[in-house]
Amino acid sequence: MIALPTLGLLALLGPACWFDVRERRIPNAVTVAGALIGLLLRMSMGFGPLVDGLLGAGLALLVALTPFVLGVLGGGDVKLLAAVGAFFGVERLFGGLVLIAAMGGALAIVEAVRRRALMSTLASTVNLGKQWLFFGRAVAARPDENAEPMSIPYGVAIASGSLVWWFLGGATL
Repeated sequence: MIALPTLGLLALLGPACWFDVRERRIPNAVTVAGALIGLLLRMSMGFGPLVDGLLGAGLALLVALTPFVLGVLGGGDVKLLAAVGAFFGVERLFGGLVLIAAMGGALAIVEAVRRRALMSTLASTVNLGKQWLFFGRAVAARPDENAEPMSIPYGVAIASGSLVWWFLGGATL
């Protein structure tokens, strides 16, 4: 039998993926309802688990704000990460975030290969890393002005990374 917290997490991640793949957005109704489900499940276990879920949601939100401001993540992705944080809690969040980032990188590579733009994408990534490492002082390569911006439905990365972590021992509910 599947535990109630697992069903709650699946009820959050399934629709989030569906909307992100089809519409490239994740509705507030999905993310807010998912966060509430996670927090209600934690509240049923007592005050300590509830606080852990609130801290997990807050930390996930805080971590996602920088990529959001830089235009790397959308608002729905940020809210989905916060909802996932409510399920994982602050103590188990880091492993989930690492797996989510790895899944996002894997999806980006698959998309770059699909577009036959792997080498230019890797070169742009290396250049971006140099920019960050040297605080913008690195010589920037000229971007390909004909290339379309690449985007992936990051909700899929969030869902897959979260589920792998959940079933590898990240579940705390």
